[in-house]
Amino acid sequence: MHATSTVHAAEPDVSTPVPPSSDSKTFGRAIDDIKTGFAARELWTHLGWQDIKQRYRRSIIGPFWITISQGVIALGLGLLYSQLFRTPIEVFLPYLSTGFIIWGFIQGCLTEGMETFIANEGLIKQVPAPISVYVLRTIWRQTLLLAHNMIVYVVLLIIFFSALDSPYSLGSPDGACLPEKYCHPGLSWNIFLAIPGFVLLALTAGWAALLLGIISTRFRDIPQLINSLIQLMFYGTPIVWPVDQLLSGGARDGASWALPIIKLNPLYHYMQVVRSPLIGQAVSWTSWVVVGGLTVVGWGLALVAMRNYRSRVSYWV
Repeated sequence: MHATSTVHAAEPDVSTPVPPSSDSKTFGRAIDDIKTGFAARELWTHLGWQDIKQRYRRSIIGPFWITISQGVIALGLGLLYSQLFRTPIEVFLPYLSTGFIIWGFIQGCLTEGMETFIANEGLIKQVPAPISVYVLRTIWRQTLLLAHNMIVYVVLLIIFFSALDSPYSLGSPDGACLPEKYCHPGLSWNIFLAIPGFVLLALTAGWAALLLGIISTRFRDIPQLINSLIQLMFYGTPIVWPVDQLLSGGARDGASWALPIIKLNPLYHYMQVVRSPLIGQAVSWTSWVVVGGLTVVGWGLALVAMRNYRSRVSYWV
């Protein structure tokens, strides 16, 4: 009698293990990087202050050299260009000074923003911090410089308040606001509109520094190209010359055809939403729409760049 038994051996699991999918390239990770960066405000505010202190170390008056140099430049160019444009100094000097102050913030955020990751190479490789921290450090440093330069504006506002408090024109030799002149309403409670204007400008500076910083870290020729474009944009933006000169009755009467071209310059609208309320000029709703739209679109592009290339920055620097 033969006993037979059947033993069923356990079949081995031949299925190939599936590696876990990585979620590093997601918008959620990009947004978390920005949120974490804002939460680390003690870090980037401290680094920004240290940058200012380091620049003016062993100086007697320290960062106030920023204010003095800004005031000297504004006074010298104001005296010169007010004669060239045949515009009264009491309304042209505040226009010129605020233009230089705001342009200094824009230029600083763009030029230093492109180098923000390259300049922080050592920290990026040693400190496990979100990359948005270094962008916030740059924006905060430029905001501190802007705050120092605003002292010049406050002084000019006190001196020339009577000229800016009433309707005026930058297109006539005596500043008179005649019917045929391009007229500004003068200072009012609308001066506080400069606050949301600056917030939109700072938000734009944030996405521009973030986007250009990532691109410039990968392609080192981009900063040279952007710097050339910034210089060109300076001359194409009404900073040292008033738009009134292009309109009816101005010293450059007949050149009003250039105004639509100037309005295609996005920096013109950013200058308008911040500078115009400070010196008693009205802000067109078009400028608010352009600035708001660029802020939204720009942050969309910056989030796409963060989603795809945030983890590669530490390898590119």
